[in-house]
Amino acid sequence: MRAPRPRSGQPEQLGFEGMPERLFVCTPSKLGAYEDCPRRYRYSYVDRPAPPKGPPWAHNSLGASVHTALKNWYALTPDRRRPEALAGLLKGTWVREGYRDDEQERQAYRRALGWLEAYVETLEPGVDPLGVERVVAVKTAVLAFNGRADRIDSRPGPDGPELVIVDYKTGRSGLDADDARGSQALALYAYAAERTFRRPCRRVELHHLPTGTVAAHEHTADSLARQLTRAEETARDIMAAERAVTDGGDPDEAFPTVAGPRCGWCDYRRVCPTGAQVPAREPWAAMDRPAAPTGD
Repeated sequence: MRAPRPRSGQPEQLGFEGMPERLFVCTPSKLGAYEDCPRRYRYSYVDRPAPPKGPPWAHNSLGASVHTALKNWYALTPDRRRPEALAGLLKGTWVREGYRDDEQERQAYRRALGWLEAYVETLEPGVDPLGVERVVAVKTAVLAFNGRADRIDSRPGPDGPELVIVDYKTGRSGLDADDARGSQALALYAYAAERTFRRPCRRVELHHLPTGTVAAHEHTADSLARQLTRAEETARDIMAAERAVTDGGDPDEAFPTVAGPRCGWCDYRRVCPTGAQVPAREPWAAMDRPAAPTGD
């Protein structure tokens, strides 16, 4: 594959002495793609034109459908937030791509509706979150970060209202406090939300709809700072790799493949020399497994 050209819309900066380095514009998924596999990051964000992706995944369709249904649940007036409204909300947001056949899709729909009905029973219909799919953003000396949080709650704290980041999960089971603690995305959402709304935001929660469980973690200022430092280090690695390619380096060396079980689920498996050696997963394979390959 030919070496990628610099991305359009981003003119090259001239290197005047003393001029600050450009910020790395990123989202959680962008940082996560590089940490999972630099080659996948390159295919997604660097190569232009981007290589073709594989077919859509059924488990992603399921997750997107549930997330949008919950977003629209909060768009209803409080008096209309009743369980019987969920079937219409889910049908209106249902993504049909990736399923093996109509029967598997129907089973997935019934399963998702059951998750939603059980989940909304835990919610207060008259309580509105501070934000639903709310974009939060923050800049550091290295990053220009922005991300869309599933939900941002405002809850009473010992010194006044505090914010809580809520992330819905429909994928793999067995989530626990370590997953919440280790999630860079949740930590960055919390860091950005605290600065966006000027309220403390230290608690992050993973709401796993299939099991009805909540995995939570209470961050400290130090633990959020460590996650931010980790993100900045990743950003520096990405920018160094991109500069190497721009300067004529081998893109395969700058963005190496991290081989592993994830390769079978990668959108770019067919165009990656390493991934192509891994048996392909069918688009609907995760629907027949107790644990899906992603956290969505």
